[in-house]
Amino acid sequence: MSRTIIVSNRLPTKAHRTEGGLDFTPSEGGLATGLGSIYRADGNIWIGWPGLVVEEPAEQQHVIDQLQADSMRPVFLTETEIRDFYEGFSNETLWPTFHYFSQYAVFDQQQWEAYVAVNEKFCEAVLQEAGPEDTIWVHDYQLLLLPEMVRKARPDSSIGFFLHIPFPSHEIIRAMPWREQLLKGMLGADLIGFHTYGYMRHFLSAVSQLLGYSSQNGMIEAGTRSVLVDAFPMGIDYDKYAELAASQAAIQSEQTYREALGNVRVILSIDRLDYTKGIAQRLLAYELMLQRYPEWREQVTLFMLVVPSRDQVEKYKELKEEIDELVGRITSTYRTLSWNPVQYFYRSFPIEDLAGLYRLAEVALVTPMRDGMNLVAKEFVACKGDRPGVLILSERAGAARELSDAIIINPSDMPQVAEAMHEALIMPEQEQRQRMASMQALVQQYNVHHWVQLFMDRLTYSKIKQQTLATTKLDAEVLHEMVEKYRKAKQRLLFLDYDGTLAPFTKNPQKARPDEDLLQLLRALSADENNRVVIISGRDRSTLQEWLGHLPLDFIAEHGVWYKSRDEEWTMAQALRSDWKLEIRPILAMHVSRTAGSFIEEKDYSLVWHYRRADAELAAVRARELISHLNFLATNNDLQVMEGNKVVEVKSTGVNKGVAAARWLANYPEANFILAMGDDRTDEDTFRAMPEDAFTVKVGGTGRSLALYHLSTTNEVRRTLRALL
Repeated sequence: MSRTIIVSNRLPTKAHRTEGGLDFTPSEGGLATGLGSIYRADGNIWIGWPGLVVEEPAEQQHVIDQLQADSMRPVFLTETEIRDFYEGFSNETLWPTFHYFSQYAVFDQQQWEAYVAVNEKFCEAVLQEAGPEDTIWVHDYQLLLLPEMVRKARPDSSIGFFLHIPFPSHEIIRAMPWREQLLKGMLGADLIGFHTYGYMRHFLSAVSQLLGYSSQNGMIEAGTRSVLVDAFPMGIDYDKYAELAASQAAIQSEQTYREALGNVRVILSIDRLDYTKGIAQRLLAYELMLQRYPEWREQVTLFMLVVPSRDQVEKYKELKEEIDELVGRITSTYRTLSWNPVQYFYRSFPIEDLAGLYRLAEVALVTPMRDGMNLVAKEFVACKGDRPGVLILSERAGAARELSDAIIINPSDMPQVAEAMHEALIMPEQEQRQRMASMQALVQQYNVHHWVQLFMDRLTYSKIKQQTLATTKLDAEVLHEMVEKYRKAKQRLLFLDYDGTLAPFTKNPQKARPDEDLLQLLRALSADENNRVVIISGRDRSTLQEWLGHLPLDFIAEHGVWYKSRDEEWTMAQALRSDWKLEIRPILAMHVSRTAGSFIEEKDYSLVWHYRRADAELAAVRARELISHLNFLATNNDLQVMEGNKVVEVKSTGVNKGVAAARWLANYPEANFILAMGDDRTDEDTFRAMPEDAFTVKVGGTGRSLALYHLSTTNEVRRTLRALL
């Protein structure tokens, strides 16, 4: 029976030392809550670090035994690994880079090596636990390399990955020395999830710009695999927070705070100490509000809770000092005998006290400079019950994409944040209730359990889609069968595409001349009197003649417009006209003028727009525009528009590689070994024309194909052809 293996840097239970030995405390985090129903189910398991350095073998075994009872498997990290992998690369390189604080990022080779090593350690733990049928769900930025590592060991495993922090613009990512390794690490998954469509779009852009992988509708063609990318906004356990807020403990907590604060109105701020949270900017905006609206002095208090985090790290220590100074300045400027403008706490609060604060506050001030989602905003909404309240939310938090009834602000705009606080305090109660009810309905519907179920359903879907569309890898077993059939055959037909199949693509198509290795291979294949080797290409006949015409080969050029058997002259497949070029050429020329690096190739009876050298994202947009425009014109001009690998070609209808290949099949009905190899959509016509017992091979990316098998590279194609010899 298949199981689900959850993998994250931290386990949902933390081990810590006490005088009596080791103690274990469960996490109250949203992820632990949401995934609790999965990892505790029969046979499932959660793999991660228990939060403590444990080096003694006997003590490690004790931790293993304790956690195993609760469906967890620990990965033990050393002091050095925690320093270089977690505190180092994860939080000094990835965290600031992904949150747009590149000026704080450290690029250290030793830390990178530690990051790789710890991901490998996690991979070993996963492989020890996971069987070939198990589903593996990897979480967050500390384990970006893990999906690819597991994929290499278990090629057929179902692997999901979810990033809980923002994914930045590819312009930010490209600054990292290890950018390709990190992207490829993530692409080891079958499904990659982000909180928002914006993060997903940035990832697709980075993959396109830095790896050259194309995507359509969130499906990336990553070499020989398809990877689905989607947005899954994470929710909270709404019912848990709503019930907690209605509990006697939360009510008592609220009363305690109310008695201590008096009759002032409360603006609530809750955050972990981090430069991404905008805490200092929040204080400046509050100070500005008190300056602009003196009527709020002695009437409102900012209740600021900052949870300690990494305050021994220099940047965090500086931030703590800045916050302390701002709180001190605001307090000394505005405080009276009976009123304190800021109630500042630098510690964590029990969850019941947090629920009491959510109940108490009229306004929640959630203004991070950058945040993957921010669940505090959703917790506030869930805890308000039937009470009024206003949420002020940063546009740079993932939650802003859902909670549109909040007052959405730019956290860098101090005057705007100050005005938002004033607006929230004077907002009519009826409007508050309407906005809050709308947000509560959304947070309740799209809760953490919905998030988990949606992700797992999409992971299943992505795997089914892969299997439906997938060709089979041409492995050693298939190759053996092919060689045996080749050797027994009395007459053979080999249909071989050129660009992307026999020869790799080049920025300049004229530089894809055959090398000596390819010439020798084709010479050897065509020397066998039982073989007819057919070069079936979109290239013009003069180029094929110049490059390969001295060999005893058959040719199909310009996708079937021209053909030539060995020792014969070039023949046109059918009478064609080319006067349509007068109308089409200016359209292609306009796209060349708008797309630097693109160019037009003119053949006898077709026009081709090449965009391999152009900016990948711009060219993809231009190609879609061009295809749409050309398809409209083609219907009335007896033309067809063909999309190949970084090319768009326009030619007459009724001519394609499949029609041309059928001519050879008809001329050699006795052929009892047939092989067709090609790399792009134009070769699908060839595959379609082949008989059922033919060997059809798609080269390069996966995706929908009529071919039975696939190979990854032109080098693999050549090795396969050599095996026949």
